[in-house]
Amino acid sequence: MDTTTTPQQRIEADVKAAMKAGEKDKLGTLRMLLTQIKNERIRRQEEVDEAGFVSLVRKAIKQREEAAAGFQKGGREDMAAKEEAEKAFLAQYLPAQADEGAVRDAVRAAIAGGAANVGAVMGKVMPQFKGRADGSLINAIAREELGKGGS
Repeated sequence: MDTTTTPQQRIEADVKAAMKAGEKDKLGTLRMLLTQIKNERIRRQEEVDEAGFVSLVRKAIKQREEAAAGFQKGGREDMAAKEEAEKAFLAQYLPAQADEGAVRDAVRAAIAGGAANVGAVMGKVMPQFKGRADGSLINAIAREELGKGGS
């Protein structure tokens, strides 16, 4: 991938490809994401960098998860499936996720380095995995590892 391509340019290219392929569902999702990027660019008064883009994608994915859960509660499996499909499509724009073993190793290292509670562990580990691991995963592993130490 060209490193000089902005996230907006990447999405615009994907919009064109989806239009040519006639992929209406993808097109709608991409247009929504493109609008969010443009709004963020206006808010910041500068181009959206990769970290900002990842944050926007994560927010969009979280919105899809919440909507899918609501549709499932309401018995609308068709709409829930649509939201899940959009979520899976958006996930391809996220950086490769760190594996659980790497997160566990970092948590253990933080505990060995003196972090005695979940907050301290999170403070040391989160920056290492920014954008590559979900905070809830790190938190769960931290609680598990701290519980082993008999603290």
